[in-house]
Amino acid sequence: MADKLIIFDTTLRDGEQSPGASMTRDEKVRIARQLERLKVDVIEAGFAAASPGDFESIKAIAAAVREPIICSLSRANDRDISRAAEALEKAQRKRIHTFIATSPLHMEMKLRMSPDQVLEQAIQAVRFARQFTDDVEFSPEDASRSDFDFLCRVIEAVIKEGATTINFADTVGYGVPELYGNTLKRLRETIPNSDKAIWSVHCHNDLGMAVANSLAGVMIGGARQVECTINGLGERAGNTALEEIVMAVRTRKDHFNLDIGIDTTQIVATSKMVSQITGFAVQPNKAIVGANAFAHASGIHQDGILKARNTYEIMRAEDVGWSANKIVLGKLSGRNAFKQRLQELGIALESETEVNAAFARFKDLADKKAEIFDEDIMAVVAEEEHSHDADHYRLVSISQHSETGERSSAVVVMTIGDREKSCIAQGNGAVDAIVNAIESEVKSEAELLLFSINAITAGTQSQGEVTIRLSKAGRIVNGVGADPDIVVASAKAYISALNKLHSKVEKLNPQI
Repeated sequence: MADKLIIFDTTLRDGEQSPGASMTRDEKVRIARQLERLKVDVIEAGFAAASPGDFESIKAIAAAVREPIICSLSRANDRDISRAAEALEKAQRKRIHTFIATSPLHMEMKLRMSPDQVLEQAIQAVRFARQFTDDVEFSPEDASRSDFDFLCRVIEAVIKEGATTINFADTVGYGVPELYGNTLKRLRETIPNSDKAIWSVHCHNDLGMAVANSLAGVMIGGARQVECTINGLGERAGNTALEEIVMAVRTRKDHFNLDIGIDTTQIVATSKMVSQITGFAVQPNKAIVGANAFAHASGIHQDGILKARNTYEIMRAEDVGWSANKIVLGKLSGRNAFKQRLQELGIALESETEVNAAFARFKDLADKKAEIFDEDIMAVVAEEEHSHDADHYRLVSISQHSETGERSSAVVVMTIGDREKSCIAQGNGAVDAIVNAIESEVKSEAELLLFSINAITAGTQSQGEVTIRLSKAGRIVNGVGADPDIVVASAKAYISALNKLHSKVEKLNPQI
């Protein structure tokens, strides 16, 4: 019989460490519910001690999600572990994931601790975590650069204390597949009680080998849990991409001989939700979930596909959730039909007020756009969730003029606090004029790091989804806006980013 490969999703924790990818509590709950529909085994919901916001998000997810194990990260100290246990109190199934760095570089330069001190702290942390749950995961941070003998001492000791999962963390993406897999294999063969725990892999993509390293850890090293994120989201170059691991193991079961419990038809919907909420667009040629992943331009390829699909497609697009754009609703559709479609898309709004507000936005869009697709509905809901009555800046209206050979001009009416302001400016194009108009009143002094436009669906009537990334005083935030008029979408995105800067909500997560 095939072994089960456990899929541990850390989009809500490690994925959120991408600069600008911070999510609100409600956004995290939405993603967690979608991950449940995807049937992941473990959801790492956050790092409870990092901030009150992360703590509340984990609590909300623990109460809302029933099937997967809900996990909180914690450093190897009593305060962090207690905070994690409190956040997980309502979880049907819970895990505490504690870690401490074990590489000489990290111990000396970051922790300023001796190896013996690190060993003792690791033991104490697992012992304390076991008071709250029998499911305890331990990670030696920067394991791939750690001394082998010391790593064996630490892991043997924490398994003896009751750690049930051991995570071999390639924190900085230093590993290469053969070495990474063989090191894990050697650890399991050397440590006398290694069979008492499930072994896990957690790889970063700094050298573009996160998926390859993870699969080597599974095939060579015997790991039976992979830690990954949707779209490979994560700090620096990102993490192991869940969709690539799942479809590699599923498509090449002849090689891996492993079972996975994932509902693969939910992969694309999950990818789109994470992309829309975080503002991190998926590149067109991204494996599995990119727009071109199943596109064939070559005449030879097209001819082969028409004659026999499996000549050039090793998996079916519909197996991962791709389908032809389907018109689901229009301007004559009623509120009940809209609510039903939200439910089918896995979107749960918490109150009737939110449903009504989203429905009003949908109706407004339907008056401008004849055909409404699932992606449009997801964008409408995302826009509603990004808009709050307490927002400091709110867009009222825009008027702009552009003419070939002339500088564009714009008039933006917006509220700042409880005051309505009319802002006028010129710029090199409509978007620049609008940003200059907003800044003439706001004076944020923020640096624009990214301006990106993505068509939500096909056709000239498609909504444009704009992502704007701003940086100020070390903080990086994303703003997302959608509208059939990309100039309006740009204004919405810029104001969304300004509101996040104004909120001054800060969070510092450790890196694993």
